[in-house]
Amino acid sequence: MTPGAITRRNMLAAMAGGAVAMSGIAPAAALTPVPVRDARINKLIGQASHLPSIAMRVAFISHALLGSPYRAHTLVGGPRRPERLVVRDDVFDCVTFLETVLAAARSRDTSQLPSQLRLIRYRDGSVEWHARNHYFADWCANNIANKVCRPLALPGSTTVNKRLTSEPGLPPHRVAMTALPVGALFEHKLLLATGDIIGFMSRRPGLDYFHSGFIVVDDAGGLWLRHAAESRGRALDQPLPRFLRDNRTQAVTLLRVREPVPGPVLI
Repeated sequence: MTPGAITRRNMLAAMAGGAVAMSGIAPAAALTPVPVRDARINKLIGQASHLPSIAMRVAFISHALLGSPYRAHTLVGGPRRPERLVVRDDVFDCVTFLETVLAAARSRDTSQLPSQLRLIRYRDGSVEWHARNHYFADWCANNIANKVCRPLALPGSTTVNKRLTSEPGLPPHRVAMTALPVGALFEHKLLLATGDIIGFMSRRPGLDYFHSGFIVVDDAGGLWLRHAAESRGRALDQPLPRFLRDNRTQAVTLLRVREPVPGPVLI
């Protein structure tokens, strides 16, 4: 059974028809809300708002975005170029797919989308190139610190320390990553839930993770990876065991998305 066969998700996905693509950018200095011009993400936020849990909203919104084209390097900014807040729902790489879905699932209405995206993409919500979560290890650490996610340390998890050097323009730095061997992942698969975030650890020197996505658990208990895949050119669902095997993955990191705490958002 594929994720598309899940009855509840099929019913919800049918509500997301008639999508229109969007691209919006806001100046970093002004930090004004990014205009979202009749975009499908607006519609999805409204349609998902009645769902009672963050996991259900993540599942609904991510499913509705399946088929979106893959595109890397859509963010604007650099060591010597001003950073700008980019909000897009027409194309994704693996991390911007995570970020956009999470920001939309956490938004009570469309006006909150830019501030939620800032919270997820940047350390302390500061739209600056050096504050962007360039490494997924930093993405995980910062989104645990800001209570967007919590660690999902299943039995068998260990800590791996690594020196990261692969991002041009950033000084080398060390990170501590929670590593779960693939065998332990499947041994404890009943502890996983749709909407959990998975990062695939790299064996390359200087690099922390080579990919990321959402876990989907189908009605039969099968595990799927929902992600924006460069190799497939789009966002799609793939059987997680096959992806792990094809990429010779040895260990992963898991996060669980947390319910937003009511209160003020970034301005």
